[in-house]
Amino acid sequence: MAPAVHHIRSVTEAYLARHPEERDSLTTLFAALAAPDDPTSRKTYPAHVTCSAILTDGDRRVLHVVHKASGKLLAPGGHNEPDDRHLRDAALRELHEEAGIPPSAVVPLSGYEDVPLDIDVHAIEANPSKDEPAHRHVDFRWAFHLAAEHAVTLQAEEVDGYEWRPFASAASPTVRAKLTLLT
Repeated sequence: MAPAVHHIRSVTEAYLARHPEERDSLTTLFAALAAPDDPTSRKTYPAHVTCSAILTDGDRRVLHVVHKASGKLLAPGGHNEPDDRHLRDAALRELHEEAGIPPSAVVPLSGYEDVPLDIDVHAIEANPSKDEPAHRHVDFRWAFHLAAEHAVTLQAEEVDGYEWRPFASAASPTVRAKLTLLT
């Protein structure tokens, strides 16, 4: 069963308790939560929830993958699936699917077990081939640490390559800022 609206709202409020200055930037999310459609469905417009895994290693680096659809270097992540009971579950599933790293090889960053490191709202261009209008993704970015050595094994259908980047070079400016604050 997909994450329930009350779960998403609870996670969001816990996040905003840490980052109250970001409340105004999440108006798109609050509108999606108030709408009658499932906010985690990829067919919910004008916005829906996605989840990403911010995976760090012992050398203070973060994993990025090259998504074929956009050509961008991003954290592993994507849409929720019906079997994802919680938002964090979707991030772990996407990490495993896109980079081949199983949930057993990672642990949540201390203090981020139930709260995402970052929530980002970004625009997605229309995709006529998929009959998708322009819309927004509200991406819950969950922080994990690689606890056991594990090779990255890319999902060839969706991912072209990967790169471990230092925290200070993370692709997302908001993730970069939050990672550099970690001790």
